[in-house]
Order: sequence, then structure tokens, then C-alpha cells
Amino acid sequence: MAQIKPFRAVKPTRDKVSLVASRSYQSYTQAEREARLNYNPFSFLHIVNPGYKYAKEISGEARYQLVKNRYQEFKEDSIFAQDEKPSFYIYKIVDRDYQVFNGIVAAASVEDYENDIIKKHEDTISSREIVFKDYLKTVGFNAEPVLLTYPENDTVSKILKETQQQRPEFEFTTTYRDTHYLWPIDKPDDIKTITEAFSKMKTLYIADGHHRSSSSQLLCADLRAENKNHKGSESYNYFMSYLICETELRIHEFNRLVKDLNGLTKEEFLIQLDTMYRIENRGTMPYKPTKPHHFSMYLDGEFYSLYLRKTNYEFKTSLDALDAQLLYQTILNPILGIIDLRNDTRIHYLSGKKDIVNLKSAIDSGAYKVGFGMIPATIDQMKQIADDGLKMPPKSTYIEPKLRSGVTIYEF
Repeated sequence: MAQIKPFRAVKPTRDKVSLVASRSYQSYTQAEREARLNYNPFSFLHIVNPGYKYAKEISGEARYQLVKNRYQEFKEDSIFAQDEKPSFYIYKIVDRDYQVFNGIVAAASVEDYENDIIKKHEDTISSREIVFKDYLKTVGFNAEPVLLTYPENDTVSKILKETQQQRPEFEFTTTYRDTHYLWPIDKPDDIKTITEAFSKMKTLYIADGHHRSSSSQLLCADLRAENKNHKGSESYNYFMSYLICETELRIHEFNRLVKDLNGLTKEEFLIQLDTMYRIENRGTMPYKPTKPHHFSMYLDGEFYSLYLRKTNYEFKTSLDALDAQLLYQTILNPILGIIDLRNDTRIHYLSGKKDIVNLKSAIDSGAYKVGFGMIPATIDQMKQIADDGLKMPPKSTYIEPKLRSGVTIYEF
């Protein structure tokens, strides 16, 4: 059964949290990053990009050590402070579209990850796991929780609702116009109730953060081996997670952009597509698919609809029915020659949260030759694929919410 526990989070002070909290480093443009680093001395970006003050790109172990140094400076300057008591933390986001996300920040068990109580649906890259594990081992903290999802639970929902009747410890709005709230839960009775509610759940599912969770498992294995007095209760046996009810997730697709037609002319490419798909030219107006196994395609200034000829494709597993896998098996691999979806530089992934016009613009710019759009996967598909022990192709889902870094930090 699922094990979660409260922890003593390191958090920004109330007056500085809005200045500290940041999106993931990669989500900023260079101009945005420089503006924040130049004019906001409290931004968490100063910690994750510690070489900026020296006007130098620093990588590897040297960077990890500087990250640790910057983090310690934030603590020494009382920008960060650690809670006195272990707590769970209710984290609520209301985004600019008035979508509401409610979840609990907690420490999840590495043992549960190893025993498949925390289930995965996506493959990870071993080199990335090792790099992030080494990073965590040096810096000694994690500032980005793994997103875990659970089925609806009346007990948990009741505590979430009751706690939110009180004034939050944090309430701040970002320049993205998302409003973030945080409530600590440190009363023993409430902690016990939440812990017991999750202990009755057979399974939790990773919605986002496969590399973070696998790296935490590698870190635990290292520290476990190095600790002659290992007991199993040490902080490295857990990793920070954001537990959210599956009904509150928002799942978007990742559309695909490909740089060339693998040596085929437009006509040759369409003829090969015709074997597996019924093709209709939709003209120049943006077009999006509306059903499973149905894709939109943008090629040479025009949109097309692609309807799968099901008599030519057999759904043997839950993975075969996933549109991202279907696209790979019928077009990307056999026709366009893309074998390694993770490392082939000819393919690019565009979040479906962005309008289909973004896909059109990328191709019209000449950077790509063809683009494919699809509908999002469902939570039931994700769970079934995980239950079957299968793994989705990379970039099969873009999942919200996206929490801000630096609001709660887990030390080990």
C-alpha cells in the first residue's frame, strides 16, 4: 500500500515567495531569464544558474557545487527557512483559464517506486537519470516535486476542503496570471488521517516526473550502500511529490514536427500514407483531429486529415491503441525512418497546449517539412499502459499542473 509521510519543508519567507518562485529553467526564453537574473535577486533561477554572476557557463560537478553554495546563501540570508515541524502541504493553483488544481505535497516512498506501487508509464534515459542523480547527491535538496495521481478519495477531499477555509500561508499571482496558494498541515490527527487514507490505496501513478523519480531511486541506492547504519527511515528513502486526484489533471497532447520526408517527394509520401490512412485535403484553414486514431497533418501549406484504415492495423495491447504509438508504428518509423524517438534530431515535439497555428508557423518557417496533430491521451489509457507494464513513447503527454520551483524544498 502507498506510503507517504510529512516532511520539514524549506520554504521562502511569506514576503518573498512570489519573487523566489520560478518556472522550470528551460521554459524561459534567454531574454526572460536575463531579465529575472538581472533585476530579481531573490529568483530561484540564481540557484539553478549559479554561474550567471560570473558571466560564465559552468557544467558538471563544478556547477552542482555552486548550486549548493547559492542555496546555502539563500538560507543564510533568511530568504529560505525550514519548518520546525513535519507537515503535509496543500498546494492549490488557479490558472488564468480558471482551471483549479488541488494537491498535497508530501514525501513519497522510494520502496513503493521499486515495488511498482508507484507505477510508471514512460521510459527514461539512463544517462539523464545518472546526471540528475549526481546533481541531487551534491546539492542535497530537491525543489521540483514528482507529480503523482490517485483515484478520488472522500477522506482526502474533505481535508483539502476544510483546510482551505483558513488563510493560506502563501498566496501569490505570477506574471502568467496563475494564482498559487499553500497551506501547511501539521496537526497530528490530520497527518494521521491523510497517511492512513493513502495507505489504503493500492497504486499511485506517475503523471509527470519519471526522470526525477528514477534519479531519486538511484540516489537512494547509492546512499543506502554508503550508510553502514541504514535504517530505511532516512530522508533519502523518500522523494518530494505532489499528489493530485486524477480527475483534476489536465492532459494535453504533444504534436510532432519532422524536418524532412526521408528522401521522398510530397507525392511519394502521400502515396505511402494511403496504405494505412484515408487522406482528405482540408485546405489552408487550421484543422485539428477530434477522434482517437485520427490525425491532422500539415504539409506544403495545406492541412490534411488522416483516418486510420483499421483493417490494416491490429490493436494487440493497450499501447498499440495509444495515438502517439500508432503514429510511430505507421508513419514515423516505417515511412519517415525515425527509429529513436528520444535522440533523433529530425523530430521535434510541440505541446498541444499551444494552438495548432504554432505547428503551422514552425513548418512555414522552413525549419520543418511536415507536422502531425492528435488528440490527448486519457488518464485511463495512461493507467492501463502502466498496469500492463508497458511504456509510452517519449512526449506522449503534456500534463498540468506545473508547480513553481522553490516554493517547497525537500532536503536529504
